[in-house]
Amino acid sequence: MATATVFTRASIGIEAPEVRVEVDLARGLPTFTIVGMPATSVREARDRVKSAILNVGLEFPAATRIIVNLAPAEIPKQGARFDLAIAVGILAASDQLDASQLAQFEFYGELALAGNTQAVSGLIPALIAGKRAGRAAFVPSTNAAEAGYAAQGNHFLVPDLAALFEHLQGHNQLSGAENDKPHSSQDNDVGDLADIIGQTQAKRALLIAAAGRHHLLFVGPPGTGKTMLAQRFLTILPTPTHNEGMQIACIKSLVETHLTPQQLTQRNLRMPHHTCSAAALVGGGLSIRTINSKFAK
Repeated sequence: MATATVFTRASIGIEAPEVRVEVDLARGLPTFTIVGMPATSVREARDRVKSAILNVGLEFPAATRIIVNLAPAEIPKQGARFDLAIAVGILAASDQLDASQLAQFEFYGELALAGNTQAVSGLIPALIAGKRAGRAAFVPSTNAAEAGYAAQGNHFLVPDLAALFEHLQGHNQLSGAENDKPHSSQDNDVGDLADIIGQTQAKRALLIAAAGRHHLLFVGPPGTGKTMLAQRFLTILPTPTHNEGMQIACIKSLVETHLTPQQLTQRNLRMPHHTCSAAALVGGGLSIRTINSKFAK
């Protein structure tokens, strides 16, 4: 009966390969199938998308055979970030939206049953890749900080599916993400280097390392102040460059949501125990082994 293609991106580490959400509405028994190596969280989008479309007052083509293909199929798809793109594809394939205008946009966001959008992780790498492809993006309003930091074009904040539908129809335009380059404050809640009494030689080493961007190795028995010095080392480090800040923001966006602009580029101190294994330190498991070598570095 009808087809539509919507663009979004998967998340593989800090890479964001393009994913085409192809929706086909055909005659046959009423079914809703998602193919293209989807994880369980992606397959569950069938119920979220159907409820969201109906609850915002739009028409869901329940009497047709719906096939959603997430291409290319060899890329693993995980998470609920594809909900919004799938919903838009269904609306376009059922002639409720103009499918010809969708090629210039990318869509991200999880849908609640009521139709409002939920924040997704790993958004900054996707927005950077989308900018290189020359596309604007629609992102959840709760991802405003990430969208503002990575905004180099028209990125729109979507509160719910109804608001997105009105925008694509040419009514009630959505607000754009403000191009926000936050001041990179490295302050933390552990104090300042000046609070340390004594440790003159160690503090001088920290100052030299911070000024020259050198590596540091702390050696000594427990209780000599290694952790205290490392915590306060963050407060004297130079402000991250734009590339450094973007790398920090990409990593943080993969594991956290609802970040403030200041948190995006703020360095963090990680303190793994000296007895932890290599897998505990750098990660491991099935998700690492199944990464396609084409996208791995």
